[in-house]
This record gives sequence, C-alpha cells and structure tokens, in this order.
Amino acid sequence: MRFGLFGSAQVRRDDASGRGFHDYVELCVEAEALGYHASFLVEHHFTGLGQVSASLMLQGWVAARTTTFRIGTAVLVLPWHNPVLLAEQAATLDVMSRGRLDFGVGKGYRRNEFDGFCLPIDEAEARFTESVEVIRRAWTSDRPFSHRGRFWRFDDIVVEPAPAQRPHPPLWMAAGSPESIGRAARLGARLLLDQFAAPVQIGERIALYREAVEAAGGRFDPLSVAVARDAYVATDAADLAAARERQARAHGEMIRLSRFPDGQHRSHIMSYADRPEGTGAHSLYGTADALARQLEALRDQGVTTVLLNGGRAPLVTMQRFARDVMPGFV
Repeated sequence: MRFGLFGSAQVRRDDASGRGFHDYVELCVEAEALGYHASFLVEHHFTGLGQVSASLMLQGWVAARTTTFRIGTAVLVLPWHNPVLLAEQAATLDVMSRGRLDFGVGKGYRRNEFDGFCLPIDEAEARFTESVEVIRRAWTSDRPFSHRGRFWRFDDIVVEPAPAQRPHPPLWMAAGSPESIGRAARLGARLLLDQFAAPVQIGERIALYREAVEAAGGRFDPLSVAVARDAYVATDAADLAAARERQARAHGEMIRLSRFPDGQHRSHIMSYADRPEGTGAHSLYGTADALARQLEALRDQGVTTVLLNGGRAPLVTMQRFARDVMPGFV
C-alpha cells in the first residue's frame, strides 16, 4: 500500500502571519522525508474557519520545497472557476513541479459556497461536465481551438504553457454513486473515494469502477483509486478519547456547513450524518494495532492508496503513523 495526506490548512482573517499555511508546507516537507507519496488539498470558501481557498497557490509552495512528493487537489470545484484560467494555472504548477500534479476535481456540494459565488447549485453538474471538456482540450490542443457551450465561449485560443505530463496531469474525480463512478471511468479519470464509507462499500465501489473502466475499453489499475480516511494513532485510551472529541467537533462544523437551508440532504456527507457517529464510524482511529487491522480490511477490499486526514493533529498523526503503522504495509 502507499499513503498520502488529505485535508486542509487554516488561516483566519485575523492571523496576518499565515501560520497555518506555513505549517502545512512544513508538514508536507516532513511527509516526503517519512515516505508519504502525496498530499491532496481541499478547496473551500466563505466558511469563517479560514479553510484553503487558493489550493493551487498553496500547493505551489509545497512543490518548491519538495522533490518527489506529488501535489494533489481533492478537489478543485470546477463550477466556480473559469476553466481556461484554471487550465493555465494547473499547467504552470505541473511544469514548475516537473510533472508532479494530480488534478482532482469535483462539482461541489455546499450550498453556501454556490450562493456566495452567485451560482445556482442546480447547474453544478452541467458546469462541471463542460469545464472538464474545456480543460482537457486546453491541455491537449497544440493549435488554436474554439469552444461554444452553455456556460463558456472561447474563440481561437491556445493555452500556455502545456503541462509537463502528457497528454495531461492525471485527472481524479470525487465520486460515490454508481452514476458518478461510471462517469469518472468513461472520462478516463482516476477515482477519489470519501472518508466515511465502510470497507465493504469501498470494495463495491472499486468493483463498479473497474467494471466501468473495462467496459469503456480501458485497463484497470489498482493505483487509480485512492481512499481518504480520518486518522489518529493513539497512545492510550485517554489519548484516543481526546482525539475523538476533537474529531466530533470538526465533523460538527463540517455538517453545519453542509446543510441546506431547506433541510434537504443533498450532500453525501449528510447521508452519513443521519446515523449516530456516522461520519466517524470508519475512521482510522485507535492504537497502532487497531489501525493495522482496519487497514487490512481496506486492503482486502482492493484498496492500495490511502490518504490520511489528521484533522487537528496532522503532524502527530503523520509521525506516529509512519513510525508505528506504515512499515507493515509498504
């Protein structure tokens, strides 16, 4: 198995030092030294929590401080971005990192973010689909091209620079439903699975993805699927209880931001939140031995890549996991 990082960094408006972002960069530098292969960074807006809003820019700092560590997004929400500008920015990062970008994208799920950008959330899927088409064409067209779609129009443009990875950086898509998994496979995208689903559900989704890839004429690669997991390596029961309290508070904030004003449960997160402890039921929390058993359950379902979200204690989690758990799985 291989292991990476997943999550965010925080800098609130009243923190002019930007300490949370600088700490994240140092975290990635140490992660590379400890044998982690990548960090996938989220994108969020208007939270009041100081979450990362300029993911590619922050990952550029990581790229400048590392040499082999891959730079990922999980995910950039395409409906909020001009696809040509985003293609240029991503290609620039891929060039400057010498081909280390993993381009993870999604359609978004938080109503307040769509409202903040004055975009109807009902258009999310259509905007996402059109943006994927434009971005891939921008990366692969060596001649001027034009695009006339429902949301975007470009006439006779050439996007520069071209990405270092050819034909383009790996495209990752966040998906969970059979429909979204099938769409990812048909588009030739790799699959990002969420941190809440049970190992058996993960196995079912990997099987669906493999079937869809092969039906589209492709060849399934186990490394084309990554599973995110909340993680904490506890030293004893008291340490675990304190970590669980921190996790519950963080999940409470996430659920609050994911709710729709009308009470509709349109976010996938809300389907887990409907059950007691649903969002934490399958996290990698416990002693090193407990985590090893949980990882074995994921490996038995075909998981080869796990992205760890250390929550409010990312450095402690990363160091303990590398020391006490990782050696048995790499």
